[in-house]
Amino acid sequence: MDNNMILYVMGGSAAAFVLIILAYVIISKKMQKSDYKRIQALQQGTKAQTFSAEILFQKLYIAYVKIPFIKRYTLKIRRRLEIVNVDDEYNTRKGTAKILTKSLVILIPLIAITIAFTSSNYLLMFILLIFELFMIDTFIDGSVDKIDNKILKEQIDFFSEIRHAYHEYNMVEEAIYQVSQDDEMEVSRQGEKIYEILISDDPETELEKYYDIAPNSFLKEFAGVSYLTKEFGDRKVDGASLYLKNINNITQEMQLEILKRDKLNYVFQSLAVISIAPVLLLEPLKKWAISNFSFTASWYQGKPGMIVQILILIITFASYILVRKLKDNGSTGINTKNTENPWQAKVYKIEPIKKVIDLFIPKQGTKEYRKIQGYLKDSASSLKMEWLYINRMAMAIVTFIASLFLFVQMHKVAINYIYEEPSTDYDLMGGLSDKDAEKAMKVTEEDNKILDQFRGKLDTTSKQIEKAVKKLKYYAEATDEEIAKTVERIEGKLKIINSENMQWFELLLSFVFALIAYMTPIWILIFQVKMRQLEMEDEVMQFQTIILMLMRIERVNVEIILEWLERYSNIFRAPITKCVNNYEAGAWEALEAMKEEVSYIQLIRIIESLQAAVEKIPITDAFDELDSERDYYQEKRKESNDRLIKRKGMIGKAIGFAPMIAMFVGYLIVPLVFIGLTSMTSSFSSMTATK
Repeated sequence: MDNNMILYVMGGSAAAFVLIILAYVIISKKMQKSDYKRIQALQQGTKAQTFSAEILFQKLYIAYVKIPFIKRYTLKIRRRLEIVNVDDEYNTRKGTAKILTKSLVILIPLIAITIAFTSSNYLLMFILLIFELFMIDTFIDGSVDKIDNKILKEQIDFFSEIRHAYHEYNMVEEAIYQVSQDDEMEVSRQGEKIYEILISDDPETELEKYYDIAPNSFLKEFAGVSYLTKEFGDRKVDGASLYLKNINNITQEMQLEILKRDKLNYVFQSLAVISIAPVLLLEPLKKWAISNFSFTASWYQGKPGMIVQILILIITFASYILVRKLKDNGSTGINTKNTENPWQAKVYKIEPIKKVIDLFIPKQGTKEYRKIQGYLKDSASSLKMEWLYINRMAMAIVTFIASLFLFVQMHKVAINYIYEEPSTDYDLMGGLSDKDAEKAMKVTEEDNKILDQFRGKLDTTSKQIEKAVKKLKYYAEATDEEIAKTVERIEGKLKIINSENMQWFELLLSFVFALIAYMTPIWILIFQVKMRQLEMEDEVMQFQTIILMLMRIERVNVEIILEWLERYSNIFRAPITKCVNNYEAGAWEALEAMKEEVSYIQLIRIIESLQAAVEKIPITDAFDELDSERDYYQEKRKESNDRLIKRKGMIGKAIGFAPMIAMFVGYLIVPLVFIGLTSMTSSFSSMTATK
């Protein structure tokens, strides 16, 4: 490159630099004169100058949604929180990320500790990790339940403020609007939603939509009563506002529910941990027993110990599930499972699998079909018949495969113990010294050489073993008596090793276990039905409160009451829904048909009063005892709740403590007593023979 070219390049670069500087100055001046400066000032107030937890949780939410396994829990929490937050996406994401982050902070160290302490026992490690996931699932549910309970408690103050606002404005929607301006309460969002419904062009349709997403039944009742009062007007009853009396009735119901939840939480707060604790104690208990009573090593490290361990794990798993079902059975929480397109629905769409599942589903109209359909309805299960049978088949197949795998593992455990067991007589109450242990392991190593030589040969004779023993250098100077003892010991070990193969009865047991697993979903449904039956009295008393609120509102008829009862029913939903559907064909006949389906006497009395209100007397006269005996029913409701909690507590304690009892009896006391007595008997026999 010549000098002229260099000068041209340098001159061009200098000119470009000057132009860039001039452009920057001109643009800066224009920005100062434009709206840019004002926008920059506005942004300055919104930017976080330091660490912001709010921004962190928003970013974490985005990250959690992208991670496959964590995404499931993220969406599960989100489905519950978005109901509470009512279209508030920012708070929904923040709350979801907050709960999930706390869960992961607990879960990750637990996983690390589990892997560190159970690295030598892969089966126990796997089961512990599964149970830790269950515990985190419980923690997540508990965290969301706290939000539900917080809203429920806030509703007490919210309704109290509504009373004062209604006295001031004498308009339902205006009172709700004014009280809902308090942003400090979570329930204010619900108030804003109800206000929007009341002032909408089609409040009845919007109200039906809200019934599907309301966090609890009390807000449904409040929204419904507010709508009826706005539509039909308020009236004075015994000198007081009917609307305010109804709010007072809802408040009393909420107070009873809060007390009930607090008592249930107190009764069950530690049962889930107690039911799962034996899994964490199995390995420490095993090490303690072996270190203090070495004669139990053959039991704990062999096949019997593994069988008892698996049984305890199954009992623990079942107890944990049942305790959760028992506690959550009467909850007013929202079902957050994906009921539109769960994994069962995706599996059922696969044609070959669909054909197999259809073979097991009973035909419609059969007794078996009606029975299972009844279990699904009575337990308030969200499962369809097809999904239930997919669950049953999946559990049966997994259990069958797992049973075969466990039987194979038990055979391996028994064989490995023969190869690793120190070949010596045990001291009854103590272990071996280092010198004795080294000598015993040397004997085991020599025995293993013979075992490897004859393993799998079922026709091996004592003379063949004796001949092989004499060839070993270790026994070159052994006496005939020592050789005979060695042959007898090796022969006993060889019989055990050659017998540890898959047996026909183990295959049969795998089928039996698969059949039990196949029936388990049905048994869980039956358990839920039984537990729900305990709450019949509580639901009927809630019906009485609803009728008490509706019966004095003008233009309310029996059909409206039935629609309200259907909306808030749980246990008796099926007969009430059928009655509502048949009401137009004949009111009295539909109620009579419902009365024949129901066996609970208190509900039958309500149905008879509704029949009287259809043809003979006004609704207020048909249910006049509800108002006159209101205090009595309130006290009866409290006593009923206490009785329900007591019964649930007794059942829960029996189920929750079952794994702990099974662990101490089956995994500690039985082996110590049985093996101890066996060892003592052998010792006395040896002493007698010596004499």
